[in-house]
Amino acid sequence: MKEKYKVASLFSGCGGLDLGFIQSGFEIIWANDFFKEAVQTYKNNIGEHIVYGDITKISSSEIPNNFDILLGGFPCQGFSVANTKRSMDDERNFLYKELLRLIKDKQPKFFIGENVKGLLSMQKGKVIEMIINDFKSLGYNVEYRLLKASDYGVPQNRERIVIIGNRLGIRNPFPKITHGLVNNLFDDNLKPYITVKGVVGYLSKVRTRDISFDLDGKIIHNHIARTNVADKFWGRKHNVNQHEICDYLKFWRNKSGWSTKKIDKHFGYLHTAGHWFRKDNNSGSIPNPSDWWELKSILGFDNLYDKAVTELELKEIKFEQSLRINNWELPSDTITATGPEIHPNRERRMSVRECAIIQTFPDDFIFYGSMGNMYNEKLIA
Repeated sequence: MKEKYKVASLFSGCGGLDLGFIQSGFEIIWANDFFKEAVQTYKNNIGEHIVYGDITKISSSEIPNNFDILLGGFPCQGFSVANTKRSMDDERNFLYKELLRLIKDKQPKFFIGENVKGLLSMQKGKVIEMIINDFKSLGYNVEYRLLKASDYGVPQNRERIVIIGNRLGIRNPFPKITHGLVNNLFDDNLKPYITVKGVVGYLSKVRTRDISFDLDGKIIHNHIARTNVADKFWGRKHNVNQHEICDYLKFWRNKSGWSTKKIDKHFGYLHTAGHWFRKDNNSGSIPNPSDWWELKSILGFDNLYDKAVTELELKEIKFEQSLRINNWELPSDTITATGPEIHPNRERRMSVRECAIIQTFPDDFIFYGSMGNMYNEKLIA
């Protein structure tokens, strides 16, 4: 049997990059990250070889020697174009030097670094030049390219700088573009871009819920989503008093004999239903229209509040990065830390599972932690 190339990974997140290498036949022998929930997700899905801790406080002697490739998607918060105050004074920008340290101490055959597009424009190109020269000073042949994920069969227009270096004196192996626009006049061998609808369309009308569930013989995990779009897109047409709705629903719940726990189980939620029957400290909430109709089918309440709760209208849309509506017939825009894009139905954000599918995580890859952490884990994958 051919021996697998061994890989060590820094800034591993929940393991998206590592998983790609594993699927391509490589062996990850050591990984590290400082995001606790992401590390737990990595352990539960990939393996126990990841170490939780601050890489700046982990000595080289604690890291294995016998690896061929070092991966490092070093943190990009300071470099990102989304950070208008980005500066080389941001200490996160110097975490790539931990990659330098490991390359110098371990001498892998190859290293691969990844970062955001904004790195190219920082200080008029001087930052990327500095970084490349630092890597070259270690005796490596170093090149970088700006790659767009959708050009390689990923349903997301995610652009990232990929830096590859080797000490073998050979050309660095950048991938060949495989996908493009259907009417590309320059290359009729390209496959059409993969669309958002093509990969997650089957979940479009599937109600989100906290627990895993079976959908036509397929187990769906993490189909949970933020719904904070009501005031910007599809919002309630009528003013509704939550306390009135709470008293109304509690009356019908008690009359029906259904418990809150049983209602949660019916919907596949963990705690959501409890907020429909609560008005203390303004912590209650009103069911969204689809939940309202389902609740009506099991509790049997009358039509008193149907119109007030379920009639929606399209509110004015103001452009903000966090208020983008996802493409449907095209690859997705880059999924960002400011919040997942709004689903084309304009009723919710893209779910954690939909975002994971767009980023080509396997269906059986399960994310752990709070909803916010689940969204963020994929961004640092």
